[in-house]
Amino acid sequence: MEDGGKEIALMHYTFAGPGKMIIDHTEVNDEYEGKGLGRQLVKAGVAYAREHQIKILPLCPFAQKIFSITPEFADVLF
Repeated sequence: MEDGGKEIALMHYTFAGPGKMIIDHTEVNDEYEGKGLGRQLVKAGVAYAREHQIKILPLCPFAQKIFSITPEFADVLF
């Protein structure tokens, strides 16, 4: 994510074969913490997974937490 050309948040992921995406890192700039940006990134990953019919393995502790408190994301959980 960017704000005025400045990177303010990111989610790093890799693909592990044709049907699995691994989220291994999320990061939000200190100035933007608490605004839900990390959750928005994970939500975008879930939307991508649904669109492409793949599963997500959340190795990132933040992504794991979001999956654990958001039962509607369970359909894409690996």
